[in-house]
Amino acid sequence: MKLAVAEGLLKSHSYVKYRSIVTALLQNGAVSGNQQSEDLVHYTKLNEARMNRLDKKIAVTEDHIHKLLALKKNYIWLVLSEGWCGDAAQILPVLNKMATLTKQIELKVAFRDENEPLMQQFLTNGARSIPKLIVLEPESNKILGSWGPRPKGAADLITSYKRQYGTIDETAKTELQLWYLHDKGLSVQKEVVDLMVELERLIYSKR
Repeated sequence: MKLAVAEGLLKSHSYVKYRSIVTALLQNGAVSGNQQSEDLVHYTKLNEARMNRLDKKIAVTEDHIHKLLALKKNYIWLVLSEGWCGDAAQILPVLNKMATLTKQIELKVAFRDENEPLMQQFLTNGARSIPKLIVLEPESNKILGSWGPRPKGAADLITSYKRQYGTIDETAKTELQLWYLHDKGLSVQKEVVDLMVELERLIYSKR
């Protein structure tokens, strides 16, 4: 696990660099990851527009800002992602905006398919679902916690749809994107901030 984390960090990028890599690939008709297809190019184009919009419009609530600024320790947020992932397009801009608000958090983004050993340690129901946020202690690269690939409301929507229709089709993907649109990043903020507050509580309760 330590080696997988170290390799993940070595191959990781800043949020801005991650976005520039995805954009450059797209300009050449390609996408990030091991698979290439017209559908993935289409999804990546949609995600570029979504992320551009969210980078400008996403707002972190005062309560969440207060809790982030109250963090005592330093942390690395290492996120496994790919440019074609619709969930990542909705979540990464929120995580980036949160990380920019405090010096206690450094956000790094790594491509899932370039970090298979690490991804295998954070499967969701046996699947390599992304984005996956891994919270690390900078001094030791110790894994303190993880979150993802979706906030609970979005996960419940997909679970319910799959139970009803037996598959995740384009209608389900559209409903999921509408859910994110109406949620405005608030669920991601709450769940991730709650995780960070709980991690600090556990860290300092052991001292």
